[in-house]
Amino acid sequence: MLRGLSNFAAVMNQIRFVTADEAVSHIPSHSHIHLSSVASVPHCLIQALCRRADAGDVCDLHFHHFHTEGPAPYSEPRYEGIFFEQGFFVGPNVRANVNAGYADYTPVHLGETPRLYRSGAIKLGAALVNVSLPDAEGRVSLGTSVDCSVAAIQTADLVIGVVNPNVPFALGDLIPLESFDYLVQDDAPLVTAHFAEPTATEMEIGKNCAALVEDGDCLQMGIGALPNALASQLGDHKNLGLHTEMFADGLLRLIKKGVINGSCKQIDKGKVVASFLLGSQEVYSFIDHNPDVLMRDITYTNDPWVISRNKKMKAINSATEVDLTGQISADSIGMRIFSGTGGQVEFVRGASMSEGGKSITAFASRTNKGKNKIVSTINPGGGIVTPRADAHWIVTEYGAVDLYGRSLQERAKLLISIAHPDDREMLEREAFERFGPHFRF
Repeated sequence: MLRGLSNFAAVMNQIRFVTADEAVSHIPSHSHIHLSSVASVPHCLIQALCRRADAGDVCDLHFHHFHTEGPAPYSEPRYEGIFFEQGFFVGPNVRANVNAGYADYTPVHLGETPRLYRSGAIKLGAALVNVSLPDAEGRVSLGTSVDCSVAAIQTADLVIGVVNPNVPFALGDLIPLESFDYLVQDDAPLVTAHFAEPTATEMEIGKNCAALVEDGDCLQMGIGALPNALASQLGDHKNLGLHTEMFADGLLRLIKKGVINGSCKQIDKGKVVASFLLGSQEVYSFIDHNPDVLMRDITYTNDPWVISRNKKMKAINSATEVDLTGQISADSIGMRIFSGTGGQVEFVRGASMSEGGKSITAFASRTNKGKNKIVSTINPGGGIVTPRADAHWIVTEYGAVDLYGRSLQERAKLLISIAHPDDREMLEREAFERFGPHFRF
């Protein structure tokens, strides 16, 4: 232990830190810039770039990242012509500006984002990432947000790391200090998120999903009230595994309870595998130096073949709309971009290929404003994230149906059966108009 501490001190003493302003001064105009994302955004570097922009010292910078938490000035109208947001996933902090045209969205499966950098489809001028304190070997962790940052560090012309003691040292893909051109110190806390308690409707959906999960299954699910509702229904299950893009507090409770222990996994046995996190400080502290957690490049976590290697994979995702043939919209509401493709298709395919696996799409039958989400046709302009040929289990608060191997008319009948009761007569009429006189509910 003492030797390790001594080595750590020696590593820290050898680092030459610069200010955020000095580091970003080396980013030329017209650059494409990668930001580490979600809870671990390098806000001190963004603020320094804003100071350069305000001084008229830089222009035409393009930003790429997963969704980010906290202020996003790179999407704001005041920086039009100076910054241009082109994220791979749209979060609440940029949604209005994306839909107003001041910022943009790059459609891509999240597992393919590293390939955009490595192939040169997006030529990065700079990578800006938050990292942990180094270990005694001079390696840092990307902490709560590995995502596509490994590829960004490997391919960018300029790499700037923000060494932050609040970034947990998560095992998995570690980065040597020699990879960085400039290092900055910052101690800003990571953004935390506390999701609302599940509603009665979400709890019913959680129960219906939980009925499809068996002991020994390997799970993938997202974050928010609905995944937390499902997690709350899995407390009596045994020996579950976790291989996912992300996880938060609901799943952490199952890990600490021993319900999720990874003992039945075929790969990464006994390990929790993820690529990024968003939750409470308890989640972030849990992964710090934890040998049971691997935070990996999203090329690995989202590879359908890797996913399928774990038997009984249960991938649980959501939707904004599902039409009567099983087409699933998840990134948009009509022409309005809401989020992104994410890793939905990658986990749908991986779970479908897994021995004993199931792909599950779960959502409330109606929006908070009372609009039906099972529809005869997707709203004009709405994106199809999961094609109908890939749609399997669909779950609402009114039940669960399996579309696999079902014809279009059979699918329509099954989906109407789990729609909101007040919408079923309308959907039956619309199905009759679509499929003709042979359609009978």
